[in-house]
Amino acid sequence: MARRTPPAPLRALRILLAAAALAGASLAGAAHAAPPADSAGGWNDYSCRPSHAHPRPVVLVHGTGANSLDNWFVLAPDLARHGYCVFALDYGQVGLPLTHGLGPIERSAGQLGSFVDHVLATTGAHEVDVVGHSQGGMMPRYYLKFLGGADKVHHLIGIAPSNHGTTLHGLAPLVRVAGRPVGLARTFPAVSQQLAGSRFLARLNAGGDTVPGVHYTVLATRYDLNVTPYWSQFLHGPDVRNVLIQDLCPVNTATHESIGFTDRITHHEIRNVLDPAHATPTTCAAALS
Repeated sequence: MARRTPPAPLRALRILLAAAALAGASLAGAAHAAPPADSAGGWNDYSCRPSHAHPRPVVLVHGTGANSLDNWFVLAPDLARHGYCVFALDYGQVGLPLTHGLGPIERSAGQLGSFVDHVLATTGAHEVDVVGHSQGGMMPRYYLKFLGGADKVHHLIGIAPSNHGTTLHGLAPLVRVAGRPVGLARTFPAVSQQLAGSRFLARLNAGGDTVPGVHYTVLATRYDLNVTPYWSQFLHGPDVRNVLIQDLCPVNTATHESIGFTDRITHHEIRNVLDPAHATPTTCAAALS
């Protein structure tokens, strides 16, 4: 019997499931509403003023298909408890429910720039530190390189960032081809832009991964099944520190999702990066801190 071709809606669903893998976040998780301006968790509180100990606000940038609440429900209040002014934006909506982080990355970077300007204006700070997960760790590099963000960002910390795109274990070309009939690149531009070999990434990485004046840290896990291979996340250039979480705790089994959402060892290392003067060793025991 001849093999039947799946109907177009089913093919589209399969493509979108592959697209969701780029996010490291379940699209269902994005159903949460974004936090209000004055969050009960102590973040997105625009009355917060940076302290002498933590003079730079922290801006959190979610991944594809996630939002500012589900991506940061652990890290944001943790940083707030440690005395940081913490802010998180939602970006990249394409006019449909559950579509955060799926719009053109260039436009999302502009939204990040406007958000950073607002944070600086309301807090009186001169620079921010940016922490981003997946696309949220890569997209700010467009802001730094092309939109003037380098003068406003002190440190970019990327958690499992799609810096050089994902091969999806060799399936990226198939996703690219299969997505054409359903308009994947047109409907959800950020998905195709994060596939290895995309024109967007070629432009972003041309001439070097970094820009002068900004510090860079990349935190990756060897068990990342979404941005593959995991070492493609690492940056090359001056003032870059690439960290494999398993080098800090060999038994850590964080995935692409959990390294950004809930992994306490990763969060401990983020606090070290933000405040190196008071850093403590990140070991397996850091999960209890």
